[in-house]
Amino acid sequence: MEVKLLDLKKTQMRIEISDSDETIIFPLLNQLLRDKDVTDARYIPGHPQLDNPQIFLRVKKGRPQTVFRRVARELSKEFAQCRTLIEKKAK
Repeated sequence: MEVKLLDLKKTQMRIEISDSDETIIFPLLNQLLRDKDVTDARYIPGHPQLDNPQIFLRVKKGRPQTVFRRVARELSKEFAQCRTLIEKKAK
């Protein structure tokens, strides 16, 4: 998976996510929408065969890249905890 910055302004950004699907994008989008510093987060699917999905993000304060990284780290920790729990229960 590769994340490419398409547009960056003071309080907003648009990124493209290649080699991914809704399994990754929707949890990320939901986590962004729950963040206290995010005012808007949108999924832009584009054409299914021609375009990579995009995420638009607008924040109240701070830099949008910082908020995006923080949310991605939080989501990663959440999935790691889930994986640990599943591995314990599967034994």
